[in-house]
Amino acid sequence: MSERPSFPPRLALAVSIVAVSTASVLIRMSNSGPLAIAAYRLTFSTLILLPYFVWTGGIAKLRKLNQGELATLAGVGVVLALHFASWITSLGLTSVASSVIFVHIDPIFVAAVSHFFLGERINRGTLAGIAVAFAGAALIAYGDAGTGQASLYGDLLAIVGAIMLGLYILAGRRLRQRLDLVTYVTPVYAVSAVALIVGGLVSGTPMGPFPMREYALFLAIAVVPMIFGHTVYNWTLRYLEASLVSISLLGEPVGATILAYVFLNEAPSSLTLIGGTVTLVGIYICMRNTPST
Repeated sequence: MSERPSFPPRLALAVSIVAVSTASVLIRMSNSGPLAIAAYRLTFSTLILLPYFVWTGGIAKLRKLNQGELATLAGVGVVLALHFASWITSLGLTSVASSVIFVHIDPIFVAAVSHFFLGERINRGTLAGIAVAFAGAALIAYGDAGTGQASLYGDLLAIVGAIMLGLYILAGRRLRQRLDLVTYVTPVYAVSAVALIVGGLVSGTPMGPFPMREYALFLAIAVVPMIFGHTVYNWTLRYLEASLVSISLLGEPVGATILAYVFLNEAPSSLTLIGGTVTLVGIYICMRNTPST
């Protein structure tokens, strides 16, 4: 591209992967309910981005969208809320390693949806990657079955989170063609925050007041893995190939597992390590063989 980035994109990508890897550990440090953690994560992220959104004319840009596009934008926010609600809940039921590996099978879901609904045929390489990833996932599930039913339920919730993440990526693809990053993510984060607050209130989840330590953790989760993680790696897509960015995200399960061992003294089982490695290899093969769109 002719535009020169103000910051080295590859370095920014590395920073974003380290940032998103902290999410699991920060969430496990909180004593609040999953919906409260998710709601404050998205609320603080929205408030951080809101001044820049207004300053760059985000409201005027949204007014140019038709009703269908605005409805899609709101729907994406709800899907993102479901992703965080299910995945953060999973962290309280299964290991960090299992949770972050399962939540990253979204490329497989995206490939399947693209094949059956978008007319993009899955090639043999992608099918091979899916088969390898499922074999690894089966090993993880087998190992988690020995630690109790709650772990398997946590694995299932992480998979639900992965499906929601895949929908988030697919549904947002068209809107990102018309909207810049901040104009897109700010209203999506806002809708997601509202959906999570409503969900928390309806389910009876305590939404506050909390000790200052909890609010500090919520802010850290919003700033580090959300702003410096999710938002920064989305920025790198302007300068780096989507395949490079997608594959680099496989560093999050590795980083999260290491951080969980260091800060939470949570060592993954041998089956989780083996199954996780096999799953990540399968996802990598799937990504390498799925055309970028």
